[in-house]
Amino acid sequence: MNGIVEVVHVNKTYKGRRVLSDVSLSLERGKGYGFVGPNGCGKSVLFKVICGFVRPTEGKVIVDGKRLGADIDVIRDAGVIIETPEFINDLSGFENLLMLAQIKKEIGKPEIMEVLERIGLVADRDKKVRTYSLGMKQRLRIAQALMENPPLLILDEPMNSLDKQAVSHVREILKQHVRRGGTLLLTSHHSADIEELCDTVYEMEEGRILA
Repeated sequence: MNGIVEVVHVNKTYKGRRVLSDVSLSLERGKGYGFVGPNGCGKSVLFKVICGFVRPTEGKVIVDGKRLGADIDVIRDAGVIIETPEFINDLSGFENLLMLAQIKKEIGKPEIMEVLERIGLVADRDKKVRTYSLGMKQRLRIAQALMENPPLLILDEPMNSLDKQAVSHVREILKQHVRRGGTLLLTSHHSADIEELCDTVYEMEEGRILA
């Protein structure tokens, strides 16, 4: 099967306000999907539902054949950037990634060094995160999402705080991910990110998929 994510008639209501309204999607492997729309239109909530961080009020989400909330609690084998992770400021970038890698125990120091090299942080690997600039912290977030080589990337505004050179570099990494058969779900306020990285673009407004 080529499908990796199925969103079926999902609704989500917060305190009487509907933030997702009858959203259905079928997302395939080896493709990039962009989600665009104004702030508050439901993009981030949809990503949280797909990850299992938020339960839908109605409908279901199936990821790689497993239903969230039934077969699994949260998404597996995915690299996720949705909210700012709480890195430990008094640890180095390398130490933070090593600690996170020990949760799944799928990768070790060589793979972490490799992803830091790819993302352009290897020279800063031993610096305390509290000394990192905003752009360096964002690259560390991207390294965290990539380090276990997941088939699915779910990235909410991953280019925030990156300079032009870093944006170009990250775009190429994400293109390679899709070319290798991975799936990318992306939000970005920069139209060039969506145009370059996404095969299909979904426009959202008031919790609905418009087009």
